[in-house]
Amino acid sequence: MHTLVFLSTRQVLQCQSAACQALPLLPRELFPLLFKVAFMDKKTVVLRELVHTWPFPLLSFQQLLQECAHCSRALLQERPSTESMQAVILGLTARLHTPETEAGTQPLCRKHALRVLDMTGLLDDGVEQDPGTMSMWDCTAAVARTCIAQQQGRTAEPGLAPVPVEVRVDLRVNRASYAFLREALRSSAGSPLRLCCRDLRAEDLPMRNTVALLQLLDAGCLRRVDLRFNNLGLRGLSVIIPHVARFQHLASLRLHYVHGDSRQPSVDGEDNFRYFLAQMGRFTCLRELSMGSSLLSGRLDQLLSTLQSPLESLELAFCALLPEDLRFLARSPHAVHLKKLDLSGNDLAGSQLEPFQGLLQAAAATLLHLELTECQLADTQLLATLPVLTRCASLRYLGLYGNPLSMAGLKELLRDSVAQAELRTVVHPFPVDCYEGLPWPPPASVLLEASINEEKFARVEAELHQLLLASGRAHVLWTTDIYGRLAADYFSL
Repeated sequence: MHTLVFLSTRQVLQCQSAACQALPLLPRELFPLLFKVAFMDKKTVVLRELVHTWPFPLLSFQQLLQECAHCSRALLQERPSTESMQAVILGLTARLHTPETEAGTQPLCRKHALRVLDMTGLLDDGVEQDPGTMSMWDCTAAVARTCIAQQQGRTAEPGLAPVPVEVRVDLRVNRASYAFLREALRSSAGSPLRLCCRDLRAEDLPMRNTVALLQLLDAGCLRRVDLRFNNLGLRGLSVIIPHVARFQHLASLRLHYVHGDSRQPSVDGEDNFRYFLAQMGRFTCLRELSMGSSLLSGRLDQLLSTLQSPLESLELAFCALLPEDLRFLARSPHAVHLKKLDLSGNDLAGSQLEPFQGLLQAAAATLLHLELTECQLADTQLLATLPVLTRCASLRYLGLYGNPLSMAGLKELLRDSVAQAELRTVVHPFPVDCYEGLPWPPPASVLLEASINEEKFARVEAELHQLLLASGRAHVLWTTDIYGRLAADYFSL
């Protein structure tokens, strides 16, 4: 539903030229809604002029594009329109080339000029690509081009200095875009357009390039560092980690392929691991740690004991965890603070089951998001775990994809989960009943690659739907879609 104010605003923007002329006559209080409607409807001429004449110190996408009293549509949950994003950037460029006394709808004193354009919080890359929308990679490139062009086009005109604007963004970088983004960050240092990175994601970037980028980032702005597909190993990580540790406000650190397996020790490896642990101890605000595909067998106690504060999100997917790792985590200060836990790819069916259940018991009061993809959990293990799993009363998301569960096991889970009032999403596997000639126990690779009987699965879906309806839980999504952007980011919990 839209309010009368929203509908009136939309009508005002139908003629963009007239709307731009009317902006100086409109009260400042209407500007936030004008921005949302113009962004939503791709009224690019108006949108550019709104940014150009913005009368407040802050223009924040997270504040302006969320659900509001006038419109329930949350634009941050959608990939942004390329046209709208380009209009915002063009408006910013126009503003930077406008003397301060002309920057608003009327002459503005310095304290009322736009100081911060916060473009963070945009939907990250999903699987589906829409040519009319802008991915995070495209957004990074567009902002970088603006920084470079602004620096190159600067002229020294006395009395016409532009009002400096801090642009907060989430940056994505890979080998192809590294040089371009590095130039933008360097240009930003001496420019009225100051680029401030909140979340950095670097994919497949060489060690020296990663270090060079980290050295250019503002230590007061960075919230997350996410290094993906870099396969640094302990040697590379020992070079990078001191540059990361200087970001004292860092709340999220996502690393992969940290090889610290005690079964294959070496002198250099041990020295690098001890150095890595010492650097991890420097973080004072860290709340999320992801160590996917790292060999941490028997090492989890060393890693987590170095941290100064309890974690609220811990991702240990495919880390070859041992029973003693899970037992340590259950007894550690981290367990009672965990909101998100990912143990995907760790075999929890054997001797790990009992310590895993102990960990769930310890985290039950706070856990919101539990990911257990490919953990070899069959019906027997699931049923044994249900009593403690259902004690996680605040759980919103449960991921069980890639586990050898039958339809009977899924039905038992559904019945027991009725007690979990906050549960909204269950990502479940295709039941083993829907496969033909499965080996037992079936390896995860077989469950992921083997074809299923579509007719049988259609009957399974129908039965699950009927059970949800009968239990008054039709609002809970039960799905096999692991690519539907259902897993929550830590900062959104």
